[in-house]
Amino acid sequence: MTLFNTITDLILKYRRITVVSVHLLLIVAANLLAFLLRFEGEVPSAYYHMIMTTLPVIIVVRLGIFYFFDLNSGLWRYVSIRDLIQIIKGIIVSSALIGLIIYLIPGLIPGLIPGPIPGLHSYPRSIPVLDGILLLMLMGGVRVATRLFREQSGFALSETKKKVFIYGAGDAGDLLLRDMLKNPKYTYQPVGFIDDDERKKGHKINSVPVIGTGKELTKLVDKYSPEEIVIAIPSATPAQIQNIMNECQKQNVALKTLPSLKDVIAGQVSVNQIRDISIEDLLFREPVRINHENIRDLVCGKRVLVTGAAGSIGSELCRQIMKQNPRNLILYDRSENGLFFLDRELGEKYSRDFFSVVIGDICDMNRLYLKFQKHKPQIVFHAAAYKHVPLMEDNLIESVKNNVLGTLNVMELSGQFGVETFVQISTDKAVNPTSIMGASKRIAEMAVRHINAVNKTKFIVVRFGNVLGSNGSVVPLFRDQIRKGGPVTITHPDMQRYFMTIPEAVQLVLQAASMGNGGEVFVLDMGEQIKIVDLARNMIALSGLVPDKDIKIIFTGLRPGEKLYEELFDTDEKILSTSHKKINMAISTTNGSDAKKFFNRLIELQVYALGGDKEGVLEKIKELIPAYNQTPAVSYQNGDYPEIVKPIGQGDLSDFSATM
Repeated sequence: MTLFNTITDLILKYRRITVVSVHLLLIVAANLLAFLLRFEGEVPSAYYHMIMTTLPVIIVVRLGIFYFFDLNSGLWRYVSIRDLIQIIKGIIVSSALIGLIIYLIPGLIPGLIPGPIPGLHSYPRSIPVLDGILLLMLMGGVRVATRLFREQSGFALSETKKKVFIYGAGDAGDLLLRDMLKNPKYTYQPVGFIDDDERKKGHKINSVPVIGTGKELTKLVDKYSPEEIVIAIPSATPAQIQNIMNECQKQNVALKTLPSLKDVIAGQVSVNQIRDISIEDLLFREPVRINHENIRDLVCGKRVLVTGAAGSIGSELCRQIMKQNPRNLILYDRSENGLFFLDRELGEKYSRDFFSVVIGDICDMNRLYLKFQKHKPQIVFHAAAYKHVPLMEDNLIESVKNNVLGTLNVMELSGQFGVETFVQISTDKAVNPTSIMGASKRIAEMAVRHINAVNKTKFIVVRFGNVLGSNGSVVPLFRDQIRKGGPVTITHPDMQRYFMTIPEAVQLVLQAASMGNGGEVFVLDMGEQIKIVDLARNMIALSGLVPDKDIKIIFTGLRPGEKLYEELFDTDEKILSTSHKKINMAISTTNGSDAKKFFNRLIELQVYALGGDKEGVLEKIKELIPAYNQTPAVSYQNGDYPEIVKPIGQGDLSDFSATM
C-alpha cells in the first residue's frame, strides 16, 4: 500500500507530463498496430522508412490537436461520456489533418515535407482509419481501466465499508452511486438498488443491480444484511418515507436520505450530503412559493420594527427581513441573551448600520414611546407574546398584561407615529379559546379589527398553528427526553396539533403582510393535524431506538386550558381564499360588540390586571369572549392507559410536551 500510494502521489504531482507521455506511447502503438493489422502481422520492409518518416508528423499533429481539445487535463478516474466524445473529436480532427498532410499537401506543394519519402503516394489508405479506431480504443480503454481500477481497489482496500441499499434507481441514485464509487476513502459499499418500478428490477447501474422493490424490502434486508438504506428520492412524500422507515425499524436498519430536489437538479448530490431522516421530512409539505417582489416592496428601504425579536418567529422574521434590504431593522425584546446571539448572527452578515438592537418590554409604555420616537418605524411586526398554555393558566395576570395590554401599547404607538402596516402574529389557540393564553390572543385579534376601523395604519392579523423546533415546543422537548433515556411524556393519546416549519411560517407571514389592506385576519394553510403520539414514536425511531421498548411513552392527563385538537377558524368565521393558495382569510359573520363598548371593557380589564384581581380579569375575559370556556385538567385513573404517571408539579418544564 505504501509503494502504491507513493507512485500515485508522483503521478498526480506530474500528472500532465504523465498524460502526455501516455498519449505519446498510445499514438505510436496505434500506428504500429494499424500497419500490423493491415499486413496481417508481417509489414513489408519497404514500409519501414515510410513509418519512421510519417510517425513524427502523426505524433506532432495528434498531440497538438489533443492539447487544443484539452485532453491532457482530465482526471481519468472521473472519466465520463463527455470525455469520450472529446477524444472522438480530437482523433477525427487530427486524422483528417494527417490525411491532408500525407495525401494532398505534398502533391500541391512539392518539397513541403523535407527528405525523400519513397512511395508516399502508396501510403495505405486504410492505415489512417485503422490508426484512428485503434487510438480511440486505446485512449478510451486506458481511461475506463483507470476508473475501474480505482473503484475496485477502493472496495478491496477497506473491509470496514458499510453495506448500503440505495432506495431509488433514478438520476439521484445514479449520482450518489457514482460518488460512492469514485472515492476509495468513502465508507459506503452499495450492494443494490431498490426501486418501486418493477420494470427496473434485474437491470444494473454502473454494475450495481436493481435487486427489488420496496414491497420486498424485508426479504432483501434478510438476504443482503445492509447496515444502512439511503433514500435517493428527493421528491419522496412523507408517506413514502414513513413506510420505508417502518420497514427499517422492523429490521433494525439505519435510514438516511439525500438533500432537497433543488440540490439534485443542481447536480450537488454527494456522499457528504447523506444525512439522517429528520422529523421535518415526515411532516414535509409542498414547498411554499411566495412573491418575492411583493415582500421586497413591503420592507425594502423601510424602517421595520420587530417585537419579540429574540423569539423563534421574531428572530426568523429578522433574518428574512434583512435579506430584503430594509433601511433599518429594530430588534426589540426583553431577552438579553436572545438578542445577544441574534445581534452576533446578523452582525456577521450585515453592517450594523442597517439594524439596531433594543432591550425593552412592550408593557413599558415609556420605553416603547422613546424608541418609536427615535426610530419612527414604518412597518411593525408584533411577535412578542407569552405562549405556554399551562404556565399562563397559573399566571393569568401576566398573560393578560403582556399579550393584551402590551399589544395595545404597540398598536397605539403604531397609530400615533403613522406606521404604514402593523402585523399581529396570532395563534390557532385564539380560536374558540379554552385557555388564558388563547383568550388573550383572541382579545388582541379583536383589538386589531376595532383599531383598524379608526386609524390610517393598516392593522393586520396573521394566524397559524404550531411551528417545529420553536423554543420550548414539543420537538426539542421530546428530543431532550429521548436523549435522557425517557420517558417521553404526552398529555393524551388523542392529542393532535397543526405543524409548520419556522421559515415556512415566516415566509407566509411576510406574504400575507404584503397583501393586507387593513382589518384582515389571514390564516395560514397548516395542512393536516398530526397526532402528538405519532410524532413522539417517529422521533424515538429516528434516534435509532424502539418506542415502548427502549423509550417509554407515558400519558400524564390533560392540563387546564388544553384542547385535544386545535382549530384555525372560529364557528362564526367565514373562510375566504386569497390570491395565494397557502393563505386564507377569516371573515367574521357576526357584528360583535361595537368599538366603544369593546375599548371600555379593555380599560376595565386593564384596571383589574394592573390591580392583580384574577376574578375581575376572568369576568372581563368572559364578557369580551362569551364563548370562552376554560378546560379543566383531566387526570387518568390507573388502568386507563398502559403507562400512568401523575402530572409533574407546576413549573417543571420537563412536562411541557404538547403545548405549542
